[in-house]
Amino acid sequence: MIIESQKHLFDIPEDISYLNNAYMSPLMHRVVKAMEAGMSGKIRPWTYTAQDFFTPVERGRELAAQIYGTQGDNIAIVPSASYGLQIAANALPIAAGKSVIVLEDQFPSNIYPWQDKIRRQGGRLMIVPSPKDDDWTQALLTAINSETAIVAIPQTHWASGATIDLARIRTALDEVGGALALDLTQSLGAQPFDMASIRPDFAVSATYKWLMGPYSLGFLYIDPKWHGAEPLEHNWINRAGSEDFAGLTRYRAEFQPGARRFDMGEKSNASQLMGANAAMEQILDWGIDNIAETLRHKTDMVVDGLSQEEITPVAANLRAPHYLGLRFAQGIPEGLMQRLADQNIYISIRGSAMRVTPHLYSTEADISRLIHALNDI
Repeated sequence: MIIESQKHLFDIPEDISYLNNAYMSPLMHRVVKAMEAGMSGKIRPWTYTAQDFFTPVERGRELAAQIYGTQGDNIAIVPSASYGLQIAANALPIAAGKSVIVLEDQFPSNIYPWQDKIRRQGGRLMIVPSPKDDDWTQALLTAINSETAIVAIPQTHWASGATIDLARIRTALDEVGGALALDLTQSLGAQPFDMASIRPDFAVSATYKWLMGPYSLGFLYIDPKWHGAEPLEHNWINRAGSEDFAGLTRYRAEFQPGARRFDMGEKSNASQLMGANAAMEQILDWGIDNIAETLRHKTDMVVDGLSQEEITPVAANLRAPHYLGLRFAQGIPEGLMQRLADQNIYISIRGSAMRVTPHLYSTEADISRLIHALNDI
């Protein structure tokens, strides 16, 4: 189902064409109000009870679980994608002679933990070169072999918007006994994710892009078989019995159940969580399949409107619905971002690609404005 424009839910002036959700999503009015409500407890701390440390957290855990397609017990609260990926890197084993597979020009938060793991524990980092045809799925399937211990990848490449068939990657890893660690920051909330067929060992997403929430918060999925792994930090609130503030000095070896042992310290930031929760409630109300279909319609409009042959999009069957990468035959024009910004059109450039990433606040007028500007340039 195509969703009609939702621009009225955001504080975006009519003359602004913001087509840069992959950089950072704007906050909806309801999200801002929720964050303000969350701050009220800090304004009047005598009204903030011990239970308030847990209620927004557990609500966020359940909402994130619905988006992932799992149960709340499998979700940890983290401050960033890099935090979650470090938990994955610490937990997943690698034997001598085995490899961790990553993508060329992958976002650095999903590179550095694996580089450090190889340095400390041995093995090797295998970097899959960028395929000229953007078919990352086939490139990965060719790379996976009996030496593969871990594949650490996104669902959507952050520069080009090319998507990866994660279910096929999971099947290939099953055949060699490999693990799958995912950074879904550029896809979760806007692109369907089939937990049953993908079955990641770890998957993380920050909230400030396609989950439409605030900065410095994320949700980490952890397969139950890894729930006994070592958390990244040992804080008071992820220990059993932490709800009893009067008994905190009765130190406990046991953790909170499920993935809660991996929760970050000071997770009970009501403003952040209540904002993220409001955003996820809206995403679930829209429906991720509907969001994806609507954004596919918008990115297809851009492709259909381009008259310049030197501007080449990622092939339709290989690109994510919400994410359009455009390449220029003669290279990206000098000062392109600023030239567009001078016309109140906002996109981003990563690597050799210009990213066009609309959302439900993007109108047909916004798309037309971009098309005309690119054709003129």
